[in-house]
Amino acid sequence: MGFASVQECWKEILSAPKVKAGLLEEIERFARNNMEPTEVVFGTSGWRGEIGVDYTFNNVRIVTKAIVEMFKAEDSAVMAALGVKDFEDIKRRGVVVGHDNRFLGPDFAKTVIGILRKEGIKTYYSGETTTPEFSAILEEIGGAASINLTPSHNPAKWAGFKFNPSDGGPAGAEITNVIEKIANKMMAEKLSIADEPATDYDTIDPVGLYMQFIEKRKTLDVAKIKEFIAKEDVLICVDHVHGASRQRPNRILGDSPKIRYFRTNDDYLFGGIAPEPSSKNMAVVNDALKASTNKYKLGVIIDPDGDRVRFSDGDVELPMNYFGALALHYLYVHRGIKGVVTKSVATSNFANAIAEKLGIPLKETQVGFKNFRPFMLSGSSERAIVAFEESDGISAYNHTLEKDALLGLLLAMEMMATTGMNIGQYLKQVQDEFGYFYPDRAGVEVERSLVGKPLKEKLAKIKDMLTIGATVTFGGTSKKVKEVITLDGTKVVFDDNSWLLIRPSGTEPKVRFYIETRSLDEKDIMFKKAEDITKDAIAA
Repeated sequence: MGFASVQECWKEILSAPKVKAGLLEEIERFARNNMEPTEVVFGTSGWRGEIGVDYTFNNVRIVTKAIVEMFKAEDSAVMAALGVKDFEDIKRRGVVVGHDNRFLGPDFAKTVIGILRKEGIKTYYSGETTTPEFSAILEEIGGAASINLTPSHNPAKWAGFKFNPSDGGPAGAEITNVIEKIANKMMAEKLSIADEPATDYDTIDPVGLYMQFIEKRKTLDVAKIKEFIAKEDVLICVDHVHGASRQRPNRILGDSPKIRYFRTNDDYLFGGIAPEPSSKNMAVVNDALKASTNKYKLGVIIDPDGDRVRFSDGDVELPMNYFGALALHYLYVHRGIKGVVTKSVATSNFANAIAEKLGIPLKETQVGFKNFRPFMLSGSSERAIVAFEESDGISAYNHTLEKDALLGLLLAMEMMATTGMNIGQYLKQVQDEFGYFYPDRAGVEVERSLVGKPLKEKLAKIKDMLTIGATVTFGGTSKKVKEVITLDGTKVVFDDNSWLLIRPSGTEPKVRFYIETRSLDEKDIMFKKAEDITKDAIAA
């Protein structure tokens, strides 16, 4: 079609995705022919790039080759982090490769498989697979590692590359730093790596292995959930937003006229929306729930790789800030599970209030689900009752080391079956006992040239701009800074226990704002203040 650049082609496609999807053939041409290197950075959840721009077939081969070189080096610290003995152990136990259902997913996966098989590494192809399923698969087959080709909830032009060691959790910096170093050395040399045929690999069923996993772990009472659906006046609505979570609830719970599924067809452009579990995107589910007269109602929206989820009962919408706290209360009070609560620094203090009153130890971490690993391992002395982050990710006691949207869906149904309440009613009951909190998040895009160290250095100035005891004006009121936390970005806590957190995104060229007020009226004012502070820091 004569496009001068990939960016120009993507712009044309996204200007009218419903009629210009045919131009994806041009994107594939760029992805296969573009040999330009890129800088590989594994953020909070893997390496991500724009298809055809920096996420190309050659660059995917380079990153895969870097992983192979890391395996072959047999560094003792890396082998320990991987949970393997040596390269021979990796070759024998094998690597699982799969993808979400984005454009060129199977093609990129076969490219990865070809590189692995050339080195004699046993390889399992799981096809269309959700992120938590990789965690379960590695546990069930005893695999050495997994490669998951997904950018999670990013818009349609993005693709991604996640790597998990043998325990099934997201790779830590002790692994990803090594992959980055080797890959970027290859990038600097502008290597061209030949495609290898994807042969002699085993095909596995990710859903079947996931079902096997949850049956063993007993975190969920699936029989109770099935009985609830069969006997009660209930409507469950699940919006898959054209993602890889489709067909999963059907397999686990069986087909039922009481469960309705939305957006289950293939659509590489997601109907022109950003495929995230946002309030705006929940309109389809909310409309269906509001039109029903059922006693029990639950709706969820799940992102493309099945690791983020948002909830509604038609009257009340629950982002993870609320649902995670509710899950803590349910698992501790109704299921009797003991341990600690683990949450990120960007997450609401609603769970803090519950934990304090019930005497549950609290562990706050940096943003990124990989930081929950120490509390999710079966051998941990401080095991998490629930682990969740405000960006709609959750796991629970004895479950996957990856966040899991299906766990959220099933757990919400189990709550309803046990309490006899819709989740909005249950939330109100818990809020009346433990207090009301109003969290939210937003953000602004920045130039891609700022991503990484330059942006971190600019945002680091915020801690010097807002020091303990400083007075900050919010509209017609003023607050004093009570505490400044720099665990991940800069979190400023005010004297009324409201707070704001400003940090660079680990996956996109954005600055993210997280806030929590004690009054709904303050939300817009707090967001405006966070944006002003960010702009001042970047301009300084």
